[in-house]
Amino acid sequence: MSVTDTSPTAAGETSAPLLEISNLAKHFEMRAGALKLTRLVLKAVDDVSFSLQRGETLCLVGESGCGKSTVGKLILRLMEPSAGAIRIDGDDVTHAGGAALRQFRRRVQMIFQDPFASLNPHLNAGTIVGEPLENYNLYNARERREQVAALFARVGLRPEAAAKFPFEFSGGQRQRIGIARALALSPDLIVADEPVSALDVSVQAQVLNLLVDLRDQLGLAYLFISHDLGVVEHIAHRVAVMYLGRIVEIGDKRTIFSRAQHPYTQALIAAAPVADPRVKRDAIVIEGDVPSPLDPPKGCAFHTRCPFAFARCSQETPLLTRRGDGHLAACHLDMP
Repeated sequence: MSVTDTSPTAAGETSAPLLEISNLAKHFEMRAGALKLTRLVLKAVDDVSFSLQRGETLCLVGESGCGKSTVGKLILRLMEPSAGAIRIDGDDVTHAGGAALRQFRRRVQMIFQDPFASLNPHLNAGTIVGEPLENYNLYNARERREQVAALFARVGLRPEAAAKFPFEFSGGQRQRIGIARALALSPDLIVADEPVSALDVSVQAQVLNLLVDLRDQLGLAYLFISHDLGVVEHIAHRVAVMYLGRIVEIGDKRTIFSRAQHPYTQALIAAAPVADPRVKRDAIVIEGDVPSPLDPPKGCAFHTRCPFAFARCSQETPLLTRRGDGHLAACHLDMP
């Protein structure tokens, strides 16, 4: 896959963050037993904190069910958090409603995983892309058509394609329509939830290059959710690794891929396919299945699968601690 590389220094480290997440949590209460008398709590997201600068791409990675998509939905306010705070430009929007929530959603948009299911099959592409402008009463009808045509051109589609319906486009073209719709309101932040996983590999590269170009041209920030470390390595400035609802490691891309400090991160990187057959990676074998989030292990949640676990790991939950400039890891081991 040939895609545009990125530099982790694109976003300024000293400027105030665009987005700041503090101790974010989402817990679901469940009932078990024949009479539903047993109360269980599923901690889908638990004590997650990070910040995101303008023009920066932060990638959330981890196995399926680790909570990364739930984090995206919480930031978009599609779910109400159980605890924690969400701030954009310093303004707390955790429980915003009415006009404040409407203004927030104008600044934060989403690109969905499935480029077909996310588009209304009964509307043509131009109407889909122009719908956000109409919802926010921006421009008159003629100006909206001009804006839609400009958006189509920006994402690499012919303006006359606006008259077509979603089924008339390929998967990559449909995802470009989804990107154009996300850009319609000139957002500051885009949450991209596995935006290329449903596409062919060659088309993935094209869409990734488009996203990088748009970020650089418009100063967009991305929260990029993915399980594909090959994609992450190309588009990320920083990487946050999640396991059972918690961030276990976060740092800039180069540090994560060259000097990962958490055994889980090391295992994910070792398991990722490498295009060059001459490149060898040290195999780190993770045994067993992911524990149930309804009954996570005590201490470090990863200790039941970790090849380096020792007594302390099963007794004490590790905290995210500094392992270098801007690099944090939640592990009792001191990795080289």
